[in-house]
Amino acid sequence: MMSTGESRNTGFNWTCLVAVALMATSFLMAQEQDRAQIRLKAMALEQKGQNSEAEEIWGTIAKADARDAEALAHLGLLEARQEHYETAIDYYRRAVAINSDLPGLQMNLGLALFKVAQFPDAIKCFSSEIKRHPGGLRLTILLGMAHFGMKDYLIAIPYLQRATALDPQNLSLRITLAQSCLLSKEYQCVVKVQQQLLALKEESAQIDILAGEALDQMQQSVAALKQLRAAVLANPKEPNVHFGLGYLLWTQGKWEEAANELDLELQNDPQNVKTRIYLADSWVQLNEFAEALPGLENLDARDKSYPLVHRDLGIIYANSGRFEDAIRELMLAMESDPGNAELHLQAAIVYRTLGRRDQANAEIDRARKLPLPRHSSLEEMIDSIENPAP
Repeated sequence: MMSTGESRNTGFNWTCLVAVALMATSFLMAQEQDRAQIRLKAMALEQKGQNSEAEEIWGTIAKADARDAEALAHLGLLEARQEHYETAIDYYRRAVAINSDLPGLQMNLGLALFKVAQFPDAIKCFSSEIKRHPGGLRLTILLGMAHFGMKDYLIAIPYLQRATALDPQNLSLRITLAQSCLLSKEYQCVVKVQQQLLALKEESAQIDILAGEALDQMQQSVAALKQLRAAVLANPKEPNVHFGLGYLLWTQGKWEEAANELDLELQNDPQNVKTRIYLADSWVQLNEFAEALPGLENLDARDKSYPLVHRDLGIIYANSGRFEDAIRELMLAMESDPGNAELHLQAAIVYRTLGRRDQANAEIDRARKLPLPRHSSLEEMIDSIENPAP
C-alpha cells in the first residue's frame, strides 16, 4: 500500500510527462506549419517563374531531409524548365525511389526521358501513368510518339489512331499516323487516313504524298499518279511534293515528265541531293548527256556511295569513248549496290566494246542470277549484248 507521499510524487511525475508531451507536440506542429509555409512559398515562386528563388528553397528542404520526395521532384521540374534534362532525370529518379506514387512524378520523368530520346524508359513511365488516367489524350499521343521514335511503327499505330479519334483536327498527328502505316507497310491504313482527312474537308499535300506512295506499293500506279498530282495542286511548295511525283514517273519510265517535276523540286529545294540524282538519271535516259554530266560529276565528288550516280557516269563515259573511266564508275556502283543486275549488264556492254569477251560473259552470268528491277527490261538488254546488231 502506497503512502500519501508516494502517491503525490507519482501524480507529479505524470503531470510533468504530459506537459513535456504537450510542449513537444506544439513544437512539432509549429515546425510542420513552418514547413508548409515554406513549401507554399516555393510553389508560389515557381508559378511566378522565379525559378532560381524556388530552387534555392527546395534545395534547402532537400538538404535538411534527403528523403523528401516532393522537394526532389520540384528540383527536377525546375531543371527540366531550364532544359537540363539529364539533371532533371536524376532528381526525378531519386524521388521515384522514395515515393513513386507522388502525383505527376511519373509523367514528368517520362517527359524528361522523352526529350532526350530515352524512349523505352519514357514508355514505362507513360504506361504507369496511363493506368491511373486511362483514355487521356496527352498520354496517348506521347505513347504513340515514343514508339514512333523507337521505330516501332506497328505498335505506334493503335495509339496514334486513338489520338486522332480524340483530336480529329490535329493534322500533325494524322501525318505521323500515315507515316507509321507506310513504314510498317500497312498501305491500306495510309489510304484510310487520307480518306478520313477528305471526309473532314481538309487537305494535306504531305498525306497525299504518303497515300501516293502507298498506292504505288499496292501496284495501283494510276491511282498513285492521280494522288500525287492532287498533292502538287494542293500545295506546289510542299517539300518533296514534286519529288514524289517525279520519282513515281521515273519508276514508270516517263523520263521527260519526271525531269520536269524533279526540276520543279530543285527550284523549291536546291540542296535536295536525291532530286539531283534522279533528275540527272532522267536526262541520261533521254540521252541528254551534256545536261546530266556536270551535276553527276559534282555529286560524285561529294559522296562515293550513290550507285545510280556511278552507273550514269559509266554510261556517259562509255558513250564518249572513255571506256576505262566507265568501267571504274560501274565497279564503284556495284560496290554500293551489288544486287543490281543492270550494272553488270552495263559493264558487259563496255567489256564487249573493248573486245574483252570473257569479262563481258562473266558479267552477263552474274546478271542472270539477280532479280530484275521494276523499271528495267533486262532480258532485252542481255539479248542486245549477246546478239548485237551488225
